[in-house]
Amino acid sequence: MPKRTEVEYRVYNGADALSRAAAEHFFETAKAAVAAKGVARIAISGGSTPKRTFELLANPVERFVKAMPWQQIELYWVDERTVPPDNKDSNYRMTREALLDKVPLKPENIFRIEGELDPEEAAAKYEAAIRNHLRLEGAEGPRFDVLALGMGDDGHTASLFPHTAAINEMIRIAVANQVPQKDTWRITLTWPVINQAHDVFFLIAGKDKAQPVHDVLLGKYDPEVLPSQLIRPSNGRLLMLLDTDAAALLPAPDASGKGRLEIER
Repeated sequence: MPKRTEVEYRVYNGADALSRAAAEHFFETAKAAVAAKGVARIAISGGSTPKRTFELLANPVERFVKAMPWQQIELYWVDERTVPPDNKDSNYRMTREALLDKVPLKPENIFRIEGELDPEEAAAKYEAAIRNHLRLEGAEGPRFDVLALGMGDDGHTASLFPHTAAINEMIRIAVANQVPQKDTWRITLTWPVINQAHDVFFLIAGKDKAQPVHDVLLGKYDPEVLPSQLIRPSNGRLLMLLDTDAAALLPAPDASGKGRLEIER
C-alpha cells in the first residue's frame, strides 16, 4: 500500500525572513519537547541558510538566547564531511562559530561526528555514541525531536547522494558513504533514522533549488536519482521552509504563504 505524506510548505520573501522562520521553528519545537519530557534532541545540517538561522538563535539582541531551553537541549548532526573540526568545510566548525561559542549549551550534550577519523570508524563511533547515550537496544533506533535538512541542486539530502550506497542502508543509524561525484566520503544518518524523527523539516533557499524541489515533491518517484524522496516521516507529516525562489515551481501558496500537498508513494 502506498505511503501517504502530508507536505506543508511555507514560503518566505528573502533569506532573513526564511532564517527567522527556521529559528522560530527550532525554538517552538525545542520548547515543546522539553515541556513534554525534559529534553529536546535536535539534529542539524550544514549550509549557509542554517548558518544564518544559528546566528539568529545566538544573537544577544534577539529573544532566543534567553528563552531557549539550552540546558535541556542535546545537539546532534545529520551529516559531516571527512575533515577535522577546525576545517573551513566542517559542519561542526560552522555550528560552533555561529552558535555553540555563544550560547549556554552543555558540552556533554553536544554529539559531534568525528570527521577527522577514518570514515567507517567515524560512522561507527557516532552510532555507538547515540546508542549508548539513548540506551537503545537491538534494532531500536533514535527518535530525534526535531531534525533539519537541506536539499542539494542534485536532489540529495543529508549526505545521501544520488546512486550511492547509503541510499540502500536500512539497518544502521549512521554510515560512511562514498560520494564519487564529490570525490570524497561523508558520514551521514540513514534515511530510516531521519524518518523516525518527531518533526522533520527542510530549509531550502535559492533559484537553483526550484527544479529539484518540484521534482522531489511532484516528479516521478526515483530515489536513486532524487534521494530527498526517501524522506517520508513515519508520522506522515513533512514541513518545508522555502524562500520564494526555491518555491517558484510549486503550486502558489495561499495569502498567508502556506501551501499543502498530499503525496502517495
